[in-house]
Amino acid sequence: MLLLTMILCFVASVLITPLVKKLAILIGATDRPNQRKVHQSIMPRLGGLAIFISFMLGIFLLRPANPSLVPILIGCLIIIVTGLLDDLLELSAKYKLLGQLAAAVVVVFWGNLQVVFINLPFGAQLQFGLLSIPFTIIWIVGITNSINLIDGLDGLAAGVSSIALITISGMAVIQGHIFVAIVGLIVLASTLGFLIYNFHPASIFMGDTGALFLGYIISVLSLMGFKNVTFISFIIPVIVLAVPISDTFFAILRRIIHKKPLGAPDKQHLHHCMLRMGYSHRQAVLLIYAMSAFFGLMAVIYSQARIGGALFLILLIILFIEITAEKIGLVGRDYRPILNILQTLRAGSAKGRS
Repeated sequence: MLLLTMILCFVASVLITPLVKKLAILIGATDRPNQRKVHQSIMPRLGGLAIFISFMLGIFLLRPANPSLVPILIGCLIIIVTGLLDDLLELSAKYKLLGQLAAAVVVVFWGNLQVVFINLPFGAQLQFGLLSIPFTIIWIVGITNSINLIDGLDGLAAGVSSIALITISGMAVIQGHIFVAIVGLIVLASTLGFLIYNFHPASIFMGDTGALFLGYIISVLSLMGFKNVTFISFIIPVIVLAVPISDTFFAILRRIIHKKPLGAPDKQHLHHCMLRMGYSHRQAVLLIYAMSAFFGLMAVIYSQARIGGALFLILLIILFIEITAEKIGLVGRDYRPILNILQTLRAGSAKGRS
């Protein structure tokens, strides 16, 4: 039944997307090129509406049982309305944030989705107490915005989200979280149907309607699958979403270093840097897909590792992300702390041999 529903969601998304494209043009939900945009012509957005409608079809057909289902769907509706208004009216960052907070508050309080504690290595336990609510809300809003920030190239956000959904759903099956797996696979099928039109050269963008929806549902599913467990397993969704999370982290660091407002737009994100390095639009997207798949694989390996191996893997992943960020200039051309250390060590080693 699940496989059939996924096929129906995929087909529905394929059929609905052209209709949404016509609607977007009709009501003026279009994306105009500017100095921050990569595309050169006016493009219809609102494609996320096709993903959401297909997703709701799948939920209606399967009706997965979980007390949090209704609050999650209400949160999704709030996010979709926020995205729709932004695609139509270009809301200010303040109003977009309010919509995201409202959706997060619904699922945290009504859906009782809170990270209350984390079991640390060697028998210790980290109790969040009153901080459990703000911590969970920050996670949901943070991941929602991370997916939104990487939505800068054709098919990028949809593809990265699909890879994250595959990983989250697969690990949910392994760990027995059937509800998470079902919802994740329904979203995956709906997103893949849209990706047919969104991959380069795209004929429609998902807009904030899609990016906010995917970010929201991924943030919620990742918490449902891994909350109230060990510190080791709590890191799993962070690894799965390493590409959007690290891009957001370095964007914040970049703005702090250059003394710019955190909300200031720029063309220094991961995809922008790869285009400047000479990669084509399609190559940049496929390389970021490969990075996402790599981190998904690392998350699976990490989940099966013992404490020592897991901590060692975390250090390797952090080092890999940092060196990659320095090489491609994600923070700036002069930001090269690790590479400078390595260069100094190599120079010292060469001098010693001579």
